[in-house]
Amino acid sequence: MTADPSSSRIRQLFAALRQRGQCALIPFITAGDPCLDQTAECLRAFQANGADLVELGIPYSDPLADGPVIQAAAARARAAGTTLDGVLTMLDGLQAELTLPLVLFTYANPLLNLGMERFCQRAAAAGASGLVVPDLPLEEARQLSRLAAGQGLDLVLLVAPTTPPDRLARIHQASRGFTYLVSVTGVTGMRSRLEARVSTLIPRLRRHSDLPVAVGFGISGPEQALEVRRWGSDGAIVGSAFVQRIADAVAQGTRPAAAAGRLCAELSAALHD
Repeated sequence: MTADPSSSRIRQLFAALRQRGQCALIPFITAGDPCLDQTAECLRAFQANGADLVELGIPYSDPLADGPVIQAAAARARAAGTTLDGVLTMLDGLQAELTLPLVLFTYANPLLNLGMERFCQRAAAAGASGLVVPDLPLEEARQLSRLAAGQGLDLVLLVAPTTPPDRLARIHQASRGFTYLVSVTGVTGMRSRLEARVSTLIPRLRRHSDLPVAVGFGISGPEQALEVRRWGSDGAIVGSAFVQRIADAVAQGTRPAAAAGRLCAELSAALHD
């Protein structure tokens, strides 16, 4: 039986934040960079420093949607021996500690290699609440969305500034948990400015569904997170900035989780106060 989409952990989280007039902080990191033990420490640090939801990337050999910072992180994680099995085992071991929802970011090939149904079963058993598959188009997402919903997982779909209006509406109506609004044309990465036209897409999406909208790609610090909040976004997804902080900490011989936690606290202040 398919679960009621409005009862998912992710929808409940956004509903609670909306009642408080707050914008969700959604950090992204690559699992296994620099190792899975450090990833677990970062997840604990996110929970302790104000994150609302975490997007956890499964390292993949050809991450087409990612910029150089996250591509390098995926390469390091793969070189360290990180596997999908290892990531799910690590998450399973954290279930007694973590209360914030986790969304797994994976490309289609690893998912198809394991099998859609098996992937969803294992992700749900490890404690995940949702999936993002950036290279899976709307036309091929319906089967996965159904299988994911059967395991209590939300399949989050992406829209971009260049998405045609009719397709924008169809994606937003088909997405579950929230819709991922890509703030720039291109790949992930830190940017000094966000595209202001993205602000006009948020009310346009809301005309078609009350599903929460979270903006990602390009947010590098509290000022941009605050800008996204002012646009009326329900969430801000921050990836490359966290991944770079982790890489810098490793290079300096300091604790990656402490560095990630400090940035998390700064962003939380901008989005929650």
